[in-house]
Amino acid sequence: MSRLGYILRCIVKMDYSNLIKTVNRSHKKSGKGRIPLFVDIVKCGFKYGAGYMDYELLEWWNLNEKQRATYVTRGINNSMIKICNKSECYHLLHNKDEFNELFSDMLGRKWIRVDKASFEDFERFMIGLDTVLIKPLDSNCGKGVEKLSRKDYKDIRELYDYIIGTGCALAEEYIVQHSEMSRMYPESVNTVRVVTVLDKEGEPHIIYAAVRLGNEGRVVDNINAGGLSAPVDKETGVLTNVAFDKNFHYYDEHPYTGVKIVGFQIPLWSEVVDLVTVAAKRIPELRYVGWDVAITEKGPLFVEANHHPGHDIIQMPRHTPDKIGMLPEFRKYIDI
Repeated sequence: MSRLGYILRCIVKMDYSNLIKTVNRSHKKSGKGRIPLFVDIVKCGFKYGAGYMDYELLEWWNLNEKQRATYVTRGINNSMIKICNKSECYHLLHNKDEFNELFSDMLGRKWIRVDKASFEDFERFMIGLDTVLIKPLDSNCGKGVEKLSRKDYKDIRELYDYIIGTGCALAEEYIVQHSEMSRMYPESVNTVRVVTVLDKEGEPHIIYAAVRLGNEGRVVDNINAGGLSAPVDKETGVLTNVAFDKNFHYYDEHPYTGVKIVGFQIPLWSEVVDLVTVAAKRIPELRYVGWDVAITEKGPLFVEANHHPGHDIIQMPRHTPDKIGMLPEFRKYIDI
């Protein structure tokens, strides 16, 4: 779909109630008039493919036209996905069982399709396991994910029946993360989102990386489920800036553990880089991918991957003091 087509579709489907709420919040934050803000938001939608959530999240009222042109907006991100990724191959990453099969050598854990397994199959799967993670096949943002402990059920049959009753099709051995990642936040498996792009010759390049951290006792690290995110230096694996959450709050320290954010070293970073660059070559039909990597004492492994990576997590105002977005990095490898 052309950019104009995308914009027209957004106009038809737009939640105008939330648009007005965004204008009001932007007015309170910026001190600018509601009518000029409304006009500017609409203009940015047409000119840059920026949604009203982009406008507020990235505080575009503080940017001039030249600076705005450097940002990856929702519309531009969708265009890059269409350029780079073949829609008929989305299922390779979207369906978690297909992903697990394709990257079985990079998972580092057991898994089973519970909905297709007999009780005897599941009983064998549970040998040696005390904790499992269950999830729907095609969920995102951590929806439907549960951490289950064997000790909380009378026996394996009761655990099996419970999982079947939830409708979750996939059960996986629970990942025991690296002690340093656990020190940052122990209740979830904290992952690093590493975004790669294949150039026209098929060579992979890391565009950016961001750590995702659980919070408030939750067992998932996704920012849309109450988690935090902070940018990671793609060369060194060091956290370079403060964390933020979906409610526009910034954190110098993790609010749950008190661990300092900036300067934290993601362990085994060179192995993380090797993992994602090797994996990216395995699916040349999907040139633009966001990989979610967990780090264990034995090395990094994949949790999942996304054919539709987020575009805003390292373009937040505190993360872009020079007011330059990520689009120049993408343009090194994508004609956009």
